[in-house]
Amino acid sequence: MTENTFSKFDTQRVPSPCFVVDRACIEANLQILKHVADQSGARVLSALKAFSMWNLAPLVSQYLDGTCASGVHEARLGREHYKGEVHVFSAAYSAADLDELLPIADHLVFNSFGQWKRFRESVFTEQARRPSLKAGLRINPEHSEGTTPIYDPCAPGSRLGITRAQFEVDELQGISGLHFHTLCEQDVPPLKRTLEAVEAGFADVLPHMQWVNFGGGHLVTEPGYQVEELIQLIKDFAARYDVQVYLEPGEAVAIHSGVLVSEILDIIPTDYQQTILDISATCHMPDTLEMPYRPHVLNSAEKGEQAHTYRLGGMTCLAGDVIGDYSFREPLHIGDRLVFDDMAHYTMVKTSTFNGIPLPSLAVWDSRTDELQIVRQFGYEDFKNRLS
Repeated sequence: MTENTFSKFDTQRVPSPCFVVDRACIEANLQILKHVADQSGARVLSALKAFSMWNLAPLVSQYLDGTCASGVHEARLGREHYKGEVHVFSAAYSAADLDELLPIADHLVFNSFGQWKRFRESVFTEQARRPSLKAGLRINPEHSEGTTPIYDPCAPGSRLGITRAQFEVDELQGISGLHFHTLCEQDVPPLKRTLEAVEAGFADVLPHMQWVNFGGGHLVTEPGYQVEELIQLIKDFAARYDVQVYLEPGEAVAIHSGVLVSEILDIIPTDYQQTILDISATCHMPDTLEMPYRPHVLNSAEKGEQAHTYRLGGMTCLAGDVIGDYSFREPLHIGDRLVFDDMAHYTMVKTSTFNGIPLPSLAVWDSRTDELQIVRQFGYEDFKNRLS
């Protein structure tokens, strides 16, 4: 869908570099997620850790039931700009965090019984004032589905979630729900296996819960995802334990909806045809180094598949600031614009100003109407104000 829509986009209409998000693609994803919610009875939240472009908060709020946050700042963003519930999970909270979160959160999920016991009196005090506040625990079903260790929350020695051996059944007063997360860009069969592990490990706990959060990583809006099977899986689980099911997709909200426009600054004629762009792997798409993965460039192919191969790299001092090798039918030139595909989820939220490299501008485009809005441009003050 992205390549079909952005193939029509004139990159000269935006400054470079620039993230451009297609409102039409976001809405198409949201419609699928709302269908899942409507048909299954699940409540679907937008994971701000993956996509927090709050310019589109009114659109997201038309379709989803709220947001989930990983800390105070995301929770505030969810409360201030989105409608619906605000759910929060953090590996650990400070006392100052809780002071800010208690008045604005609808669900607070704790990562350990130590954290729960430390802060439960504060939760009880807030619940006396606002009974809608719910407290939950993140469990670790010790069932790995992730294929990349850095993204596997159930890997041996994980710091995320409470294993069955650590679970203190006698300390559940005030706990109304459980949260788990095992998936990363995956479909229904891994979720089904995860649910089997959750039920096997926590069969005695589930009947006492009011809600269960299936976490994120559900690639619901990817073509070929088993949407109807997911709906039935949710309905069966909810009926079996009489619980409200939550999903918190992040990538599924924004997949295939955005690109990163860049410009060629220099081409160094070595064996690798080193091509220096006005973007950076380490600053603007760190997952290419962390995961790693190879982002697609529109109108490109694998190394050697087309007539002209170039090594695309960033403008920082990091020697390994390399995105990858790409081939093109025609030679590239200084000043050409290159478009990196599927950049809206996670990539946008992970940007940094290492080396003082400016952050890419932000734009919203609607492929249905060709309407374009430059939402934000960043400069020296944005870099300066992060430091002291």
